[in-house]
Amino acid sequence: MSDCILVATRKESSRSRAERTAGVERVSFVGQTATLTLADPRDGCWYAALDLGHFGTKLHRSEDRGGSWHEVAVPVYPPFTDEDRQRQADAGRRRAADFRRSRRFGSLTPGGADEPGTIWAGTIPGGLFRSRDRGDSWEMIESLWSRDDRWRWFGGGKDSPGIHSVAVDPRDSQHITIAISCGGVWTTFDGGETWEARTEGMRAEYMPPELAYEPNAQDPHRLVQSPTEPDVWWVQHHNGIFRTVNGGQQWTEFTDVSPSVFGFAVAVHPTNAQTAWFVPAVKDECRVPVDAKLVVNRTTDGGATFETLSTGLPGSHCYDIVFRHSLDVDGSGTRLVMGSSTGSLWVSEDSGDSWRTVSNHLPPIYSARFVN
Repeated sequence: MSDCILVATRKESSRSRAERTAGVERVSFVGQTATLTLADPRDGCWYAALDLGHFGTKLHRSEDRGGSWHEVAVPVYPPFTDEDRQRQADAGRRRAADFRRSRRFGSLTPGGADEPGTIWAGTIPGGLFRSRDRGDSWEMIESLWSRDDRWRWFGGGKDSPGIHSVAVDPRDSQHITIAISCGGVWTTFDGGETWEARTEGMRAEYMPPELAYEPNAQDPHRLVQSPTEPDVWWVQHHNGIFRTVNGGQQWTEFTDVSPSVFGFAVAVHPTNAQTAWFVPAVKDECRVPVDAKLVVNRTTDGGATFETLSTGLPGSHCYDIVFRHSLDVDGSGTRLVMGSSTGSLWVSEDSGDSWRTVSNHLPPIYSARFVN
């Protein structure tokens, strides 16, 4: 069972004990924007990604569970060339990705068990990077960056597209799947040398009808892969909830979900691929809980039915949004953590049936993760 929770917020990165009576235990990077954390289960290293505005994106590593941190490298983009400008113009894009460093980490994911020290980083705008030395250096996955498809990607809530989900197949470390907002779902079987789109059955209702099934137009907000049934993936999409049982070759959309099919976060049970959790909201410009009531949706039968869970959560005048990395389930499958845009942090000890408040006065929470 997890013993603590790592939380990344607008003004700090903090550590909370996971026990029932615990609260915030330790705070790092006070006054700085922490956007992501990673606790690598292979070697115990922790990572904290920071967004320091015009001072740039930073990444820190701790080898003593947050007792001390030291800065490591960040991904660096290639120069923006005349050829890039022409390809951008041909694709009808107005904004240039003309910068040397990533604006923000969209995801941090450990490599496979047979790749010690390997970390994958998805970034905004739409770059995928790999480190083989625990973040001391990074290499861009050029095969993805150089695809013509990339010029058809676009930002969802950001100006630029972002790779926010990276899933490494536990059976094969060379099989990696990514999700892009907005740019669809892509998978590689050779460690990033070649890529295939995996969006068959996904639908983007915000596009003209003739483009609704275009792979590069899909806006998956978050993708998670079942650890024990790796061909089962769940996606919280901009306009729906989707599931595949064959590694993305075909997706099924679930439309009969109350109070909403919109949201950002999704978590899948560690041993039961049929069970997943979502946090519904009102979509597009509004982005608040439906009827100002925060609830969690859960399915235990692969999407055939969904339950709406609310015990212990605010039932009125609630305007919290749960961002894509702010919902997590631990290895037991019964303990969940959820953080919100207004700085509230909740934990459930019974698979989401009920929730208790850990804190309601943190800065806006961008990521909440168990340390297993």
